[in-house]
Amino acid sequence: MDGFLLVDKPTGISSFGVVARVRRVIYEAQKQEALATHEDKVQGAGEQRTEAYEQYSEGAAQPATQQLASSQNRVAGLAREQVLAVRRPKVGHTGTLDPAASGLMILVIGTYCKRAAEFSKLDKTYEVELTLGATSTTGDIEGEITQKSSRQPSEIELEEVLGRFVGQIMQTPPIFSAIKVDGQRAYKLARAGKEVKLQARPVTIHDIDNIKYKYPKLNFTTSVSSGTYIRSLVEDIGKELGTGAYMSALKRTKIDNYELAQAVGLDNLNAEIIQKDTQHLQK
Repeated sequence: MDGFLLVDKPTGISSFGVVARVRRVIYEAQKQEALATHEDKVQGAGEQRTEAYEQYSEGAAQPATQQLASSQNRVAGLAREQVLAVRRPKVGHTGTLDPAASGLMILVIGTYCKRAAEFSKLDKTYEVELTLGATSTTGDIEGEITQKSSRQPSEIELEEVLGRFVGQIMQTPPIFSAIKVDGQRAYKLARAGKEVKLQARPVTIHDIDNIKYKYPKLNFTTSVSSGTYIRSLVEDIGKELGTGAYMSALKRTKIDNYELAQAVGLDNLNAEIIQKDTQHLQK
């Protein structure tokens, strides 16, 4: 099986967990297919043996019993080897979503794993909810929350501050991220209590729209370039407001022209659905 699959990731599962689930569904289906082939071959060998004995009872030459049995066992053994030889399929993702986040993921299957980079650099669109007045050690609801301020910014102030982030900005990725530092994932170093220093880099915030505000919650939709961390954007907004902020909900709704409405859910996912919804890039 080769191609790419749009998946609607729910909250509470990691991106690697999504990959593992899809891989497991494909693998079990391939094993069942190999097993069915195995059973057909064994049945065919058994039918051949039965037919030979029926012909013998009708006056034909006595069948070579040991030869027929050996042939049947050989077919059965080869078929079992085929089942055991089924390899776990190659499945990968083209950009992670944190366990607390939900929404669109693009998975690559089979030979398309070599083409993951064609998807990972695409622009993305998110629905964001941030909570003002507090910060988090991880930048989202999974970290340790610390209250910072009770000041309630006005809507005018919020819109003015949000406008400052539209365009190309310098952004420092969160230390709890998958970026590698000296060969190790930053989040692993951070969890181990080690100091993590990440360099700011340019990213582009194309727009911030659909702003809805009811203190302490602020919601908006944003389209961003690849490599943008929404947690960092939220924290920077909180700093600019002087209130602190952390990301309390996140949903990815679009990757380039691929939309969440096109994605398959993980509930009741099976090989038939994966086969039907797996897509291919135009040559």
